[in-house]
Amino acid sequence: MDTGTADIKDTVHAVEAAAVMRLLPARPRLLALGEPTHGEDTLLGLRNELFQQLVEQEGYRTIAIESDCLAGLVVDSYVTSGSGTLDEVMERGFSHGFGASAANRELVRWMHAYNVRAENDGRPASDRLRFAGFDGPLEITHAASPRQALTALHGYLATRVDPDLLPCTAATLDRLLGADDQWTDQAAMTDPARSVGRSAEAEELRLLADDLVALLDAQAPHLLAATSREDLDREGLDREDLDRARLYARTATGLLRYHHWMADTSPARMTRLCALRDLMMADNLVALAGRGPALAFAHNAHLQREKSTMRMWQGPVEWWSAGALVNARLGDAYAYVATALGTIRHQGVDTPPPDTLEGLLYALPEERCLIDAPRLATALGETPAAPRVSPWFGYAPLDPARLADKDGIVFVKDVPRSRRTDRP
Repeated sequence: MDTGTADIKDTVHAVEAAAVMRLLPARPRLLALGEPTHGEDTLLGLRNELFQQLVEQEGYRTIAIESDCLAGLVVDSYVTSGSGTLDEVMERGFSHGFGASAANRELVRWMHAYNVRAENDGRPASDRLRFAGFDGPLEITHAASPRQALTALHGYLATRVDPDLLPCTAATLDRLLGADDQWTDQAAMTDPARSVGRSAEAEELRLLADDLVALLDAQAPHLLAATSREDLDREGLDREDLDRARLYARTATGLLRYHHWMADTSPARMTRLCALRDLMMADNLVALAGRGPALAFAHNAHLQREKSTMRMWQGPVEWWSAGALVNARLGDAYAYVATALGTIRHQGVDTPPPDTLEGLLYALPEERCLIDAPRLATALGETPAAPRVSPWFGYAPLDPARLADKDGIVFVKDVPRSRRTDRP
């Protein structure tokens, strides 16, 4: 590859909302920003800047991140109504340890302050910001009990439909669920025999969950028609309650499906589990996009339009990413901007070789920039840049042969060590 920086200068733009939108044919319903590593507040701070601009200039009203979708309800309640304290929200409202991030804390604080200003200015409820986690209640080491999602779904239906239509009682669910620690046993991730996902109780729960979801769908007209057309505020709350019940429904069936396959002993076990996690993500993202213009933030591997790959203890695993699944459903209403890095020296990721994609971008004078990915692919011609190999497992370089699946690339030249704290 002999392409120089002068050949790609027309692909380089400032990292700002207006430049992102110029890369796209129209405002997408769902605009996703990926990161190539977790835990670096420099990248999260850049995300905050860009998302704030997209909210204020482009009308996006939901911000979703790669975190537990049920825990995210705690954050959303704080953002929309001030429920709880910021300290409590950061402790209880995030998974994967993301609540310890100062940048995530600042994002939540800003969203709450934005809504307070909107209310004081008399703007309609539709102009308020919403927060969402779109990951399942899953960690690398284990999956959550389906109790919260199943009992919440049952409770919602029990107060709104004919009791004779319910497939079971709350007591039956409680008996079948048993102790939560049997579901969250970390040993089950590597030892299928420790999973309860294929026990008689779990299989009965899957059937009951399916019946509860079917009942929710079958009763949707009734659930939305509980109030008069004149009572618009109450009608909005009814729709909000139904949307939350649908979240519980997706999560309950997704978790039970995930636990079922945790008990699998076939060679495809981890491939299936990775695919099921991204399917839960995709279902949540599509639902959020249906509510209004939404922004999403997660690892590049979850948001790209191609298959994702990972090397695990039993070998390489490949599955369709959440971004690929969302793109198949939303088409042009989905847009994806990846992030790539030059160095993370505190993790042993030093200056990229000049013949790699990151090396080419590192030679640019800008400390951070937005790249038009399709135009960059054209500038590189038929011979793509060499793939970069990271010495640290926690950083995933971009595949230069897959530029076409991205609408843009945010490049950050150097990432300093983050100061991780849960205090501002």
